[in-house]
Amino acid sequence: MASEYSFDIVSKIDMQEVQNAVDQAMREIETRFDFKGSRSRIEREKDALVVVSDDEAKLRSVVDILQSKLARRRVSLKALEYGKPEPAAHGTVRQRIALKQGIDAETAKKISSLIRDAKFKVKTQIRNDEVRVSGKSKDELQAVIRMLQSADLPIPLQFVNYR
Repeated sequence: MASEYSFDIVSKIDMQEVQNAVDQAMREIETRFDFKGSRSRIEREKDALVVVSDDEAKLRSVVDILQSKLARRRVSLKALEYGKPEPAAHGTVRQRIALKQGIDAETAKKISSLIRDAKFKVKTQIRNDEVRVSGKSKDELQAVIRMLQSADLPIPLQFVNYR
């Protein structure tokens, strides 16, 4: 029996699900009557999405469609960081949506302090873009997970490597 148990807190996006949501959104845009003859499209870059449309109203509609498809595929909308709509070629409007992955240092410190302030008997260790939580009791670790799930953090969290 192990004397110490641990798990890692990470913030990752399933990029295949993002691609599937983009494909579904594009199919819906192509079939909707209000987008007939429109130059609306969604392009996926390495770690961002670029939404292009005829005007800002249609751009908002495309973003709404994309958000609904992402939510249906269980991709957290907290992982999206919206840029400002900007003019593009041929009278279109473009908006860049960054896909945030990993836990930045400031959020990792906030997670660590939340755990410390709750007086759990566990240790936290910040490692690159994840936080490792370790302790002697599985019950304590599960209580930490429940507390973090109910905390309102600016990024989506996943709990992996539970041992």
